[in-house]
Amino acid sequence: MNTNSLRRHINEPTRRNNILDLVIATPDLSINGLEQWFPNFFVGTTGLEVADKIGDHQMIDFTLEVDDPDTRTQQKQALDYKRANFELMKEKLENINYKLLMRNKNAEECYMKLKEKIATATEHHILMK
Repeated sequence: MNTNSLRRHINEPTRRNNILDLVIATPDLSINGLEQWFPNFFVGTTGLEVADKIGDHQMIDFTLEVDDPDTRTQQKQALDYKRANFELMKEKLENINYKLLMRNKNAEECYMKLKEKIATATEHHILMK
Protein backbone atom coordinates (compact mmCIF):
# COMPACT_ATOMS: atom_id res chain seq x y z
CA MET A 1 0.00 0.00 0.00
CA ASN A 2 2.88 2.36 0.70
CA THR A 3 4.18 2.04 -2.88
CA ASN A 4 0.78 3.20 -4.18
CA SER A 5 0.38 6.00 -1.61
CA LEU A 6 -2.63 4.32 -0.02
CA ARG A 7 -3.61 4.49 3.64
CA ARG A 8 -5.52 1.85 5.56
CA HIS A 9 -8.06 3.38 7.94
CA ILE A 10 -9.20 0.23 9.77
CA ASN A 11 -6.53 -0.78 12.26
CA GLU A 12 -8.58 -2.80 14.75
CA PRO A 13 -10.14 -6.25 14.28
CA THR A 14 -13.66 -6.26 12.83
CA ARG A 15 -14.35 -9.98 13.35
CA ARG A 16 -12.84 -11.72 16.34
CA ASN A 17 -9.07 -11.05 16.07
CA ASN A 18 -9.08 -10.41 12.32
CA ILE A 19 -9.37 -7.31 10.20
CA LEU A 20 -11.84 -8.39 7.51
CA ASP A 21 -13.22 -5.01 6.50
CA LEU A 22 -10.99 -2.49 4.83
CA VAL A 23 -11.26 1.22 4.20
CA ILE A 24 -8.36 2.17 1.94
CA ALA A 25 -7.95 5.63 0.44
CA THR A 26 -5.36 7.96 -0.98
CA PRO A 27 -4.04 10.65 1.38
CA ASP A 28 -5.95 13.43 -0.43
CA LEU A 29 -9.33 11.91 0.49
CA SER A 30 -10.82 12.88 3.81
CA ILE A 31 -12.24 9.99 5.84
CA ASN A 32 -14.27 11.35 8.77
CA GLY A 33 -16.33 9.86 11.57
CA LEU A 34 -14.89 6.37 11.24
CA GLU A 35 -16.59 4.10 13.77
CA GLN A 36 -16.60 0.37 14.35
CA TRP A 37 -19.57 -1.07 16.24
CA PHE A 38 -21.62 -4.18 16.73
CA PRO A 39 -25.09 -3.91 15.19
CA ASN A 40 -28.00 -4.25 17.60
CA PHE A 41 -30.78 -4.84 15.13
CA PHE A 42 -31.68 -7.30 12.41
CA VAL A 43 -34.51 -7.87 10.01
CA GLY A 44 -36.64 -10.68 11.40
CA THR A 45 -39.83 -12.34 10.25
CA THR A 46 -41.95 -9.57 11.77
CA GLY A 47 -39.84 -6.64 10.53
CA LEU A 48 -37.02 -4.83 12.33
CA GLU A 49 -36.14 -6.53 15.59
CA VAL A 50 -33.62 -5.61 18.28
CA ALA A 51 -30.94 -7.87 19.69
CA ASP A 52 -28.11 -7.33 22.15
CA LYS A 53 -25.49 -8.47 19.69
CA ILE A 54 -25.64 -10.13 16.30
CA GLY A 55 -22.78 -12.46 15.56
CA ASP A 56 -19.19 -11.45 16.00
CA HIS A 57 -18.79 -9.10 13.09
CA GLN A 58 -18.49 -5.34 13.61
CA MET A 59 -20.09 -2.77 11.35
CA ILE A 60 -18.07 0.09 9.92
CA ASP A 61 -19.48 3.55 9.41
CA PHE A 62 -17.62 6.52 7.93
CA THR A 63 -18.02 9.63 5.83
CA LEU A 64 -15.96 10.17 2.72
CA GLU A 65 -15.55 13.82 1.80
CA VAL A 66 -14.56 14.46 -1.79
CA ASP A 67 -13.90 17.82 -3.40
CA ASP A 68 -16.13 18.47 -6.37
CA PRO A 69 -14.16 21.11 -8.30
CA ASP A 70 -16.83 21.79 -10.89
CA THR A 71 -20.26 20.25 -11.03
CA ARG A 72 -21.19 22.04 -14.24
CA THR A 73 -21.14 19.96 -17.38
CA GLN A 74 -18.18 20.85 -19.50
CA GLN A 75 -18.59 20.61 -23.22
CA LYS A 76 -15.80 18.79 -24.94
CA GLN A 77 -14.54 20.25 -28.16
CA ALA A 78 -14.10 17.82 -31.01
CA LEU A 79 -13.13 18.05 -34.63
CA ASP A 80 -16.08 18.39 -37.00
CA TYR A 81 -15.05 16.16 -39.90
CA LYS A 82 -18.36 16.72 -41.70
CA ARG A 83 -17.47 20.39 -42.27
CA ALA A 84 -13.77 19.80 -42.99
CA ASN A 85 -12.16 21.11 -46.16
CA PHE A 86 -10.17 17.98 -47.04
CA GLU A 87 -9.42 19.11 -50.57
CA LEU A 88 -7.63 22.26 -49.39
CA MET A 89 -5.92 20.30 -46.61
CA LYS A 90 -4.70 17.71 -49.14
CA GLU A 91 -3.45 20.47 -51.43
CA LYS A 92 -1.49 22.18 -48.62
CA LEU A 93 0.11 18.87 -47.55
CA GLU A 94 1.00 17.95 -51.15
CA ASN A 95 2.76 21.28 -51.68
CA ILE A 96 5.26 20.74 -48.84
CA ASN A 97 8.83 20.07 -49.96
CA TYR A 98 9.37 16.97 -47.82
CA LYS A 99 12.95 16.38 -49.04
CA LEU A 100 13.92 19.82 -47.79
CA LEU A 101 11.85 19.44 -44.60
CA MET A 102 13.49 16.10 -43.70
CA ARG A 103 17.06 16.87 -44.81
CA ASN A 104 19.78 16.09 -42.21
CA LYS A 105 17.24 14.84 -39.65
CA ASN A 106 16.99 11.51 -37.87
CA ALA A 107 13.80 9.41 -37.85
CA GLU A 108 12.44 11.00 -34.66
CA GLU A 109 12.99 14.53 -35.96
CA CYS A 110 11.34 13.63 -39.30
CA TYR A 111 8.35 12.18 -37.48
CA MET A 112 8.00 15.31 -35.33
CA LYS A 113 8.15 17.61 -38.39
CA LEU A 114 5.53 15.53 -40.23
CA LYS A 115 3.32 15.44 -37.15
CA GLU A 116 3.62 19.24 -36.83
CA LYS A 117 2.63 19.80 -40.47
CA ILE A 118 -0.40 17.49 -40.17
CA ALA A 119 -1.47 19.16 -36.92
CA THR A 120 -1.22 22.61 -38.51
CA ALA A 121 -3.21 21.49 -41.56
CA THR A 122 -5.84 19.92 -39.29
CA GLU A 123 -6.10 23.09 -37.23
CA HIS A 124 -6.61 25.23 -40.31
CA HIS A 125 -8.94 23.02 -42.34
CA ILE A 126 -11.03 21.02 -39.86
CA LEU A 127 -13.33 23.13 -37.71
CA MET A 128 -14.25 22.38 -34.12
CA LYS A 129 -17.79 21.40 -33.14
